[in-house]
Amino acid sequence: MPINNIRLRTRIRKFGTGPLSDALGKTGAMDHDMQSRSANARMAGPAFTLRVHTADILMVAKALSSCPPGHVLVIDGQGEKNTALWGGLTTAAAHRKGLEGVVIDGAVRDIADIRKSLLPVFARAVAPNAGGAEYAGEIGVCVQCGGVVVAPGDWVIGDDDGVVVVPASRLDEVAEIAERILRAEAEIGRQIAAGKDIGEILRCDEVLRRKSADVFLPQLRAVGGKRKT
Repeated sequence: MPINNIRLRTRIRKFGTGPLSDALGKTGAMDHDMQSRSANARMAGPAFTLRVHTADILMVAKALSSCPPGHVLVIDGQGEKNTALWGGLTTAAAHRKGLEGVVIDGAVRDIADIRKSLLPVFARAVAPNAGGAEYAGEIGVCVQCGGVVVAPGDWVIGDDDGVVVVPASRLDEVAEIAERILRAEAEIGRQIAAGKDIGEILRCDEVLRRKSADVFLPQLRAVGGKRKT
């Protein structure tokens, strides 16, 4: 599917990370501390990946130069929170180049500058220490970022709740499910606005009655409709 398809990008972005995670079976979300550090958290685009050695920034500028516009630069910084891999100058350069966003499994600095930027910048932490520049990293490989495996071309979506990764091969399927979720949520919202009790809408009593009638012990497993040890 074309990376520069504005309609596709707009469609994916509108769902938000919550419905997309729901559509993925309540998975796909990066760790809770992978939060937006900039003035704009809304992003959606294919991943351009980089893995660096711990606390080493040698490859960051190279990856930034290589990352195409409209992509999200995903940096596997090994989760190091005390050494910054990104700052104000790289944020300015990425924004000028037209990147969709940046996600860093590590720390950033120059946070006063980043907070003013409209480029979505997600990171685990903020720290003043800068990394060294000694070791070659890897560009365009599968990485782990925020506890989620990200392959080049997977779609990375961000908002104020955090970051969700949708495998490229499942994008259409997940988008269709997310559409249904949004419609269901809109209907629930209409019923709440009309004064209906949310417990009644969600049939909580019915669900609880069914569960109380279902004798189940965690050490048992269901096989062929029967439970056995």
